Amino acid sequence: MTESGPSSPRFSLPPALAGCVCGIVFALCSWQVLVRGPLFRWDEDLGDAMRAAAPPRALAEVLADLGNMPVALPSLSAAMALSLLLTRGRGWWPVLCYAVAMGVLAPVVTGVKLWTDRVGPLGGGGYFPSGHAATTAVAFGGALLLLSGLLSSAVRAVAWALVASLTVGNGLGLVWRGYHWPLDVAASWCLGVLLLSWAAVAARRPPRRPRRRQAG
Repeated sequence: MTESGPSSPRFSLPPALAGCVCGIVFALCSWQVLVRGPLFRWDEDLGDAMRAAAPPRALAEVLADLGNMPVALPSLSAAMALSLLLTRGRGWWPVLCYAVAMGVLAPVVTGVKLWTDRVGPLGGGGYFPSGHAATTAVAFGGALLLLSGLLSSAVRAVAWALVASLTVGNGLGLVWRGYHWPLDVAASWCLGVLLLSWAAVAARRPPRRPRRRQAG
């Protein structure tokens, strides 16, 4: 039985299963937005109620800003650098997988925004899904997945609770400030888990080195 390292984090659920479930939920949310279905109408009512009960503006803005690239991206970059340092470069493949997940995020979000063209709470179009919510999930979640093999079970549980709190707090801040509807945020979380699951599966299967042919 091998111990987990920084390149082989453990999941409570199989990554492929988590990714499939979240992919289905993301597709369902996108469909409801496109057809303006019952979930779409309920979502707008919920968003209006949440904004009416929002906490002080400063707190909501701080939470919403967690999804800004200058905040979220350095967290993932630091985890990548630390993983490479601790593995002396041998952990480059998992780092590459999570870097690709983050790189794929932007074009996917942009494409879905153009496709659905949802009107935001304060007007304008292209609000589904939330790029900030997805960035928060992928950046903080990816950073922890890269380093979770170095942590004890207790510390890992605390770290996951912190990541979940930051991600949920960011989503609440986006809705409270009127930057997104709740469904925009929930769909982005699903997209984030989908990308992280793909990265986790890929990270466990590093490319094989070609065998050297023996002379003779």
